[in-house]
Amino acid sequence: MPKPSSRMSGILPSGKDGWEVHFAAMTRKQAGEPIIMLSVGDHDFDTPTETIEACVKAVRSGYHHYTQLPGIPRLRAAMAAISTRCTGVETNANQVIATPGGQLALYAAVQGTLDKGDHAIVVAPYYATYPGTFRAAEADFTVVEASADDGFQPRAEAIAAALKPNTKAVLINTPNNPTGAVYSRQSLEGIADLCIRHDLWLLSDEVYWTLAGEHHVSPRALPSMAERTLVINSMSKSHGMTGWRIGWLTGPEAMIGLLTSLNLVTTYGLTDFVSRAAVEALENDYGVSEIADTYNGRRKVFLDAIHGLNDITVRGSEGGMYVMLDVRAIEPDDEKFAWALLDAEKIGVMPGSSFGDAAAGHIRISLCQPDDVLLDAANRLRRFASSYRSKAA
Repeated sequence: MPKPSSRMSGILPSGKDGWEVHFAAMTRKQAGEPIIMLSVGDHDFDTPTETIEACVKAVRSGYHHYTQLPGIPRLRAAMAAISTRCTGVETNANQVIATPGGQLALYAAVQGTLDKGDHAIVVAPYYATYPGTFRAAEADFTVVEASADDGFQPRAEAIAAALKPNTKAVLINTPNNPTGAVYSRQSLEGIADLCIRHDLWLLSDEVYWTLAGEHHVSPRALPSMAERTLVINSMSKSHGMTGWRIGWLTGPEAMIGLLTSLNLVTTYGLTDFVSRAAVEALENDYGVSEIADTYNGRRKVFLDAIHGLNDITVRGSEGGMYVMLDVRAIEPDDEKFAWALLDAEKIGVMPGSSFGDAAAGHIRISLCQPDDVLLDAANRLRRFASSYRSKAA
């Protein structure tokens, strides 16, 4: 075939990564092995029934046609209302653009702020698609590691040290995937001050905001930040709608208006009946409190079950759907630890190094399993840690 564009081949570099552990665990489970899957962040429960019924009603009512490029008006209004709650800043519909999932909101934010050759800073540990999204924009980026010893809280001085003359944006994620860290107001104020002084965009991925209790702070609410912050959001985690592909981007009205042109040449709008189901879910908070309570409860169950486990330290893990465990005292190579745990105890986890060097020596535990499964996994982890130490000795 003719040669593909270098843009496509450059999105993801070649080489192995820790996702191999997840894929191996999934393959073995599908083959019949009793593998406990704690490696993927997808709910183990279905979308709330009310949302499903709203979708069925919309389909039967004839809503199967093209929609407005930035989203149907009622959907944007509902998203604006949620953005007001999420960020603490009064938001109107013209400051919101609907996207097919949070990933497209991230893609739009990067495309809208960076030209080819521009530079951005990505705070790590980070969600796996971040580097490829910048490469798709043909932008340069530097990864700044938030230290495990700081609870994965980012330091403004470390970001400042990575600035270049062509730096245009900083990307953060709070509550964080993979660490579960919820960035403090102090951490965010330091980053906000940096963005203001150097005239930078702040791209803030806040898709887990409902899973942080009362601790979530959006940098958009900080003084002088609404004009330079783009907030990435999604209904996947908050409303139990991972496969529905509904997200949105909140930002200055002028930028949101420009990004409508991006929808023109990418998505050409959203699916009508899905949009109307999303409206119902947003306006009525279908599943939101129940989902938040579920994950807050599961986090406590798992952390209580491993409390006192020698040589394993909990890092971050205040919000979101994940717990991050520091296993360096047992095995410095997190990928080796993950493979051994899969083989010995039939538990699939993600090696922390899959999410950047800052999480090396850690494993990420997904809380997307019922309490009894998490308790079983905790007991297996205790047994494995003790056995692994004995063999090492």
